[in-house]
Amino acid sequence: MSESAQSQGPLPVVSWLKGAGSDDPYLEGHKCGSCEAVYLGERSTCAKCGTRDQLKPTRLSNSGKLYTYSIVYRSFPGIEVPYISAIVDLDGGGTIKGNLINVEPDPEKIKFDMPIEVVFDDALGRKDKEGNSYISYFFQPAA
Repeated sequence: MSESAQSQGPLPVVSWLKGAGSDDPYLEGHKCGSCEAVYLGERSTCAKCGTRDQLKPTRLSNSGKLYTYSIVYRSFPGIEVPYISAIVDLDGGGTIKGNLINVEPDPEKIKFDMPIEVVFDDALGRKDKEGNSYISYFFQPAA
């Protein structure tokens, strides 16, 4: 493991996961100063109202509601199935895709609009070629 990885902690799996090496990781979006639409990733123009250069970084909520999901039964070698791929509308704005965990992959156990929370954890044991670990985000039913 490299010296920098030991001092910085795990690496984020996506650019909008901030604070990966801290006790307070979070998801970052960009909010339009004109219409308040929220997006993942950096951009210079708002897709909703067309305003340019008014998008500012904002911390996204760790709670929301399940918008839709798919139970995945076939995947790449080494990826355990079934798993639940989900899209969640976060409280305060922003829509994000991720995996829903800590619930059975059974449609009877998963309800649309169910409250969820965002949790941060090891990215399923994945490591880069230097042996650095990754941190990812997941969704789980809210307590």
